[in-house]
Amino acid sequence: MAPLHPRLLVPSLVLAMGLFLGGIGFGQTASSSGPVDKTDPSAKTVFFDDFSGQTLDLTKWNVVITGQNVNNEQQAYVDAPEVVSIAHGAEAEGAANGALVLKAVFRPGFVTPNNRKFDFISGRINTRGKFESAYGTWAARIRLSAGAGLWPAFWALGTGRWPDTGEVDVMENVGDATWFSSALHGPGYSGNTPLVKRMTLPASRDVTAWHIYSVDWSPEQFRFKVDGETYYEVSRAMIEKYGRYAYDNPKYVILNLALGGDYPKSVNKVPGPHYPGLPEASVQLIKDGQAKMLVDWVRVTQSPGQLPAPVAPPVR
Repeated sequence: MAPLHPRLLVPSLVLAMGLFLGGIGFGQTASSSGPVDKTDPSAKTVFFDDFSGQTLDLTKWNVVITGQNVNNEQQAYVDAPEVVSIAHGAEAEGAANGALVLKAVFRPGFVTPNNRKFDFISGRINTRGKFESAYGTWAARIRLSAGAGLWPAFWALGTGRWPDTGEVDVMENVGDATWFSSALHGPGYSGNTPLVKRMTLPASRDVTAWHIYSVDWSPEQFRFKVDGETYYEVSRAMIEKYGRYAYDNPKYVILNLALGGDYPKSVNKVPGPHYPGLPEASVQLIKDGQAKMLVDWVRVTQSPGQLPAPVAPPVR
């Protein structure tokens, strides 16, 4: 169940708009440090970042600042090290080479460049204009905070008008530690889309543990996975029951930590009074500096079987 509208924003560096458990063997893919990466060793890597530097690599990423506000979200995205940073050592919480940290911060009365007021600031980055591609395995190793109304996501958008160019939600969570969801949005199946699946996690390995969230995207199918195990498959035929297929075009990576708003409110039924979808306990979590999304790495690979078949040259 994803947002009713895309979260269109403006990057600070370049202009941009922008329950099936199924016997998944978590014990087979997890170790004391987290799940094992099952990436096909023969696949070609077309994008990778393990956040091993001291600062975010701006040749790969744009840091986003809030422009148009959508979904009644309660945060403003800003370009500041307090909400977008790289952690090392103990602060990376198990990410060996470093981790991206997107953090929510209480900042009452913050005013955006377009004169909107918010009491929270947070982080969002994307690869628009720097890496955009179609097909392949899109994966990220992520650790989340639990707190009703926290809304982290790992997703992809096509450049252009939403939802015409398609949206792929690899992982989104609204603060319930027991599950996350994946979804597809496009023309005729956007907003409260029928193409969505919740994945329930075992109590011992909820969203506060490290997980590899991924999607295998080929011309005819999406296969969503957690820790290398498939939990949801969507075919081209399933999508075309609802509208035009919007996944033959390049898309870019997005990582963000939103707060509250219409979608979390629809799940946790928190009306306010101050922050829809964001209860006081989660507000306190933010004030305590404990509302974070950590990303160990992001990788996009492509195998021949995930790409369109080559077109034979015409016979002369």
